[in-house]
Amino acid sequence: MPLKEVKVAVLDDQAINAANAGKGQFYVTAGLLEKASDEQLRGVLAHELAHEDLGHVAKTKVLGTGLSIGALILGQIVPGSGIIAPTVAKWAVMQPFSRQEEYQADEHGVDILNRAGYNGKQVMADTLRWLLRTSGSSGGFLSDHPGTEERIKRVEQLH
Repeated sequence: MPLKEVKVAVLDDQAINAANAGKGQFYVTAGLLEKASDEQLRGVLAHELAHEDLGHVAKTKVLGTGLSIGALILGQIVPGSGIIAPTVAKWAVMQPFSRQEEYQADEHGVDILNRAGYNGKQVMADTLRWLLRTSGSSGGFLSDHPGTEERIKRVEQLH
């Protein structure tokens, strides 16, 4: 993607966060920019770039559209199921899919950092440990993100 097509917006929010909106659009919070070291910022941005490289936003949109259509069809066949179908789809399909994408983005982020001349595994693991210390544990069973502790463990196990 040409550099001129990449857009980064800074959100006026003190939370430590970043996101990929797809098509070269990224968001970072003022809190992330103010509180992160250069290395921590590298780790977070490598993770978000990995989502872009892997096409995660586009895949999630397609999957979500498919599930919505499926819920509508099911609602026509089984009256009343349209109320519960979106919730079941979220828990049974979207959350496991999203968790897997987070692991993939961490792993690909390590590769991006390595190609840029950094110790990718170390930067990503240190960044995740920093996020755990500053933002507390996140993710887990009821979340669309895996637990931070599990993400650290998986990064540390990479070759």
